[in-house]
Amino acid sequence: MGVLNYEDELISPVPPARLFKSLVLDGDNLIPKLLPHAFKSFQILEGHGGPGTIKLVTFADGSPYKTAKHRIDEIDEENYIYKYSVIGGDALGEDFDSMTHGFKIEVGADGGSICKTTSTFHTKGEDHVIQEKIKAGKERAKAIFKAVETHLHAHPHEYN
Repeated sequence: MGVLNYEDELISPVPPARLFKSLVLDGDNLIPKLLPHAFKSFQILEGHGGPGTIKLVTFADGSPYKTAKHRIDEIDEENYIYKYSVIGGDALGEDFDSMTHGFKIEVGADGGSICKTTSTFHTKGEDHVIQEKIKAGKERAKAIFKAVETHLHAHPHEYN
């Protein structure tokens, strides 16, 4: 039915390289450990971690979804850019044809980070229902970010 675009910004005292290493390069291992109530696993189905790689995300019991299939569209370690598309699984539901998400981590104040996020939703459902699902998804993404940030504060020697 349409296309919805969203942008957001998250500020962190954690340096960009450390955030990128933990969220992206080791996120498949770290995130299920930090949020076992939300994620069971991330599994590579095709590829080697670069663009075109297909991953299966399995959510924890009690989650509103069972699985999502992600395709990595871009990964740039030097510029801290990561983009992926949700191309399958019940996370798309009956309201979305596809979703793309991306972020770029930039240097912020005092050596911290500014994480600029973008999301595009290709929709097929009712607008008011979709808006609520998008809002819930944005809150889950912020919770992941904050959990990783908290872990990095508690473990200052990891991901350096």
